[in-house]
Amino acid sequence: MVRKILNDPIYYKEIVDRISGLSENSSGKWGCMNVCQMLKHCDLVLQVALKKIELPHINVLFRTIGAITKVEMYVFNNGIPRNMPTFQKLIVNFECDFDESKTNLLKTLEEFRITCENKKLPENHRLFGNMTEKDWTFLEYKHLDHHLKQFNV
Repeated sequence: MVRKILNDPIYYKEIVDRISGLSENSSGKWGCMNVCQMLKHCDLVLQVALKKIELPHINVLFRTIGAITKVEMYVFNNGIPRNMPTFQKLIVNFECDFDESKTNLLKTLEEFRITCENKKLPENHRLFGNMTEKDWTFLEYKHLDHHLKQFNV
């Protein structure tokens, strides 16, 4: 079973190509975000790994569920369920510019790749707990894949 990760050049290019395949007219199969909002949301999620956004503390029950979910996703290599809740800081429910959001996501993705290459990713995530490079690159791939599938790319 192949576990795709963002620090593998093949899967990194796959994600970049899929993002590049989006247009302002791409429509989602589920959820309430438009394509621009999705791009901005994905950018914000990557910024957590770059320590540009700090997520709030959550209670022990949610941290436990997050840690179990991380293991379960890795063991079964499954995707993220549709319409999952997210941290308030990562919700994009405002209008944004498509070209700017797409450009910014691609820049942040490249910054993530370099940060990973330099072994500077955080050792912890508020929801998923202790994180290794493998965890970050796997979960970030899964998150991007989830939203790109949402918009048919």
